Amino acid sequence: MKIQDFFEHHGISRNPFAEEDAKSDKVFKDHCIINTYHPIWDKVYGDPSEPTTSVVFGEKGSGKTAICLQIARHVDSYNQEHPEERVFVIYYDDFNPFLDRFRDQIPGRNITADKVLQQWKLWDHMDAILTAGVTGLVDDLMETPPTRVRTSGEVQPQLSCRLDRHQMRDLLLLAACYDESTQQTFLGRWNQLRKSLGFSTLKAQWQRILGTAYSVITLAILITMAVRDLDTVTGSGFWFILLGSLAASWSPWCFKAAQNLFRSHGILQKMRVGNREAGSLRKVLMQFTNDEIDSQPLPNKSSTDDRYELLIKFQSILKTLGFSGILVLVDRVDEPHLINGSADLMKDLLWPMLDNKFLKQPGIGIKLMLPIELARFIEKEDRQFYQRARLDKQNMIKSFGWTSESLVDVANARLKACSDRDNAATLNELFDESVSQRRILDALKMLRVPRHLFKFLYQLSVDHCNSYTDQTPEFTVDSKTFETTFAVFLRDQDAFDHGLSAG
Repeated sequence: MKIQDFFEHHGISRNPFAEEDAKSDKVFKDHCIINTYHPIWDKVYGDPSEPTTSVVFGEKGSGKTAICLQIARHVDSYNQEHPEERVFVIYYDDFNPFLDRFRDQIPGRNITADKVLQQWKLWDHMDAILTAGVTGLVDDLMETPPTRVRTSGEVQPQLSCRLDRHQMRDLLLLAACYDESTQQTFLGRWNQLRKSLGFSTLKAQWQRILGTAYSVITLAILITMAVRDLDTVTGSGFWFILLGSLAASWSPWCFKAAQNLFRSHGILQKMRVGNREAGSLRKVLMQFTNDEIDSQPLPNKSSTDDRYELLIKFQSILKTLGFSGILVLVDRVDEPHLINGSADLMKDLLWPMLDNKFLKQPGIGIKLMLPIELARFIEKEDRQFYQRARLDKQNMIKSFGWTSESLVDVANARLKACSDRDNAATLNELFDESVSQRRILDALKMLRVPRHLFKFLYQLSVDHCNSYTDQTPEFTVDSKTFETTFAVFLRDQDAFDHGLSAG
């Protein structure tokens, strides 16, 4: 018996339970994302006009990624209704590029992952978030199709004319430090951004102009002397003055170049999640006057102070572009290959971020979707940690859990989304009378999370269809098949979970 026939008999056009990952789940993204919510939704989402932080601990498959996608979708709707008070969303869910670059900065050939992550600090998180945010913003302003989704917010390039010169300078400095597009060369993309903003660098070129002018004058003198054969009447004093003047004319440029090369090395040494080269960064910094750059914060120190200032500048730019707030969605912290699902390594990576000053920045909301394994570390922390993190103020959800009834609602919502009838089939209608509603609820209680629910219902429908032929179809699942499939599923799931724990 074909599984398509089973679902079509109930008016269902596609298998509602075939997908397990929210990012590739078309049923969820096309239908359920706007009408299927966990009871904690309001606390996690909050009010986009006043972005707030939330810390959520949940099992694998409980829907942490799904709720991130829901937040982003609802923010998009909010932005359409409030064009001058939009929210800029930064996706901080791909840690691999940042961790790879960070590891390359740590000396030692065979250094272990735990030794690497013990050196990860809060300012490394701030640099990574600024990298994702600035790159996404520049992509939008330049109308460049991104290689991967880092941000959402529909930045309108024409609004860049609102930026004053100081904000243009701030954006260009942020781009110099954090823009990491791979579609263009660093210098080419930066210069294109500068031109699109209309930021003149003529004042910053006076040292080069002075040296070039003296070089041209010196060359003209030499050509004149060669043509008129005047070298015999000139003494050593003349040559000393000529060459000395040439060297002196280039000395301001050389001093500025050395100064910016020093700045570049300082940034590369302390901004450990980037992929800049000192020579290219120096060329960009040379486009600013000393007055424009001397007093500005740069990520060239082992501290968070300058990073906070850079975040404030980033917020100011976004506010001028029509964004009143920023949301940072933190997810998939167990997936980087350096961490490989280890709870201890996840703790090393995430704990620096649990800082009340960082989590409670005005206008910025951090949505942390964390594996449930990290919750036990929270319970063991000391008073100093709690005073620093102030988790009591962070909308913390200790367990992102699901009841049997809420899982039934999720299953019914997916059935309705895939139904081609006005009166959509419900989960109960897929079973015959031998499977009671009470038994269904008891089973779902043991499944705990939507991913396990989808896996079980998918396998159950396959096992049921394999038990019948096309000539003698049966369109409801009986108790025997239900119990057999459920027992096998629980056994396999327990074995899988034990394997993860051992790993």
